[in-house]
Amino acid sequence: MWTSAPADPLPSWKDTASKGAVLAFVAKTTKAGGPDFVPPAERIAVFDNDGTLWCEQPIVPQLVFALDRVKALAPQHPEWADKEPFKAALAGDVKALAAGGTKGVVELMMATHAGNTTTEFEAIVAAWIAAARHPKYDRPYTETVYQPMLEVLSHLRASGYKTYIVSGGGVEFMRVWADRVYGIPPEQVIGSTIATEYQERDGVPVLVRLPRLDFNDDKGGKPVAINKFIGRRPVMCFGNSDGDYEMLRYTTAGAGPRFGLIVHHTDAAREYAYDRTSHIGRLARALDEAPARGWSVVSMKDDWATMFPPR
Repeated sequence: MWTSAPADPLPSWKDTASKGAVLAFVAKTTKAGGPDFVPPAERIAVFDNDGTLWCEQPIVPQLVFALDRVKALAPQHPEWADKEPFKAALAGDVKALAAGGTKGVVELMMATHAGNTTTEFEAIVAAWIAAARHPKYDRPYTETVYQPMLEVLSHLRASGYKTYIVSGGGVEFMRVWADRVYGIPPEQVIGSTIATEYQERDGVPVLVRLPRLDFNDDKGGKPVAINKFIGRRPVMCFGNSDGDYEMLRYTTAGAGPRFGLIVHHTDAAREYAYDRTSHIGRLARALDEAPARGWSVVSMKDDWATMFPPR
């Protein structure tokens, strides 16, 4: 007679304190009769997407999608050749785009993400995500997801947790592939939205995407969206930047056991190393306050044995 040890649910993590913190929290909140037991209906875990679940450098993938859309739509808009931010987009001048600030990026997004129905947009995104490749790794963006985080998602769901994405990215951009890649269905994906309008085209009811921002699901918008669409304060929260600060605060300020985790990009060899001075995924305030607030900080370099899934 013999017994075997249970399989490691996080095999891509090194045996460090960060891994132990995740496993210990899940274990204590799912132990029936224990002092920290959380009923299944209340087991909510929220995850940022860009930089937390997949690679966001050197450019956030949805912005790459927008730049490709500008080039595809340019023949219909000759005026873009001399008009910013479209001129910079057509030239691939990311620095000029960054200099234009949020206003320019929003204008770019509205021009490239609107004017079609939700069904048409879904098909456009599906075609792009299947063909586009990351410039550093030469693999599809959906293969630059973090294997250690995929394991966390699976372990949480196996433990009765419901997993949500709460991201500043466009909700209809992420919903196209999130279920296939993360196992998170569309109704559990929360993100920024543009306005939509009900119309009938040739007798067929459709939703048309309008060039107007409806909701920005970033920073303080994240707790607002959680309350609006989930209706429960999460028990666990995973982020990587100051854009997730308010979501981390909101989650861990609740009563009972709470867990916050920050993915810190420290691995320049396998991925990228950035935090305080980065124009993408800036991490300063959340990093400074993590120790006092009890948030775990995961060093990609020190805590992860594997970065991406096998090819």
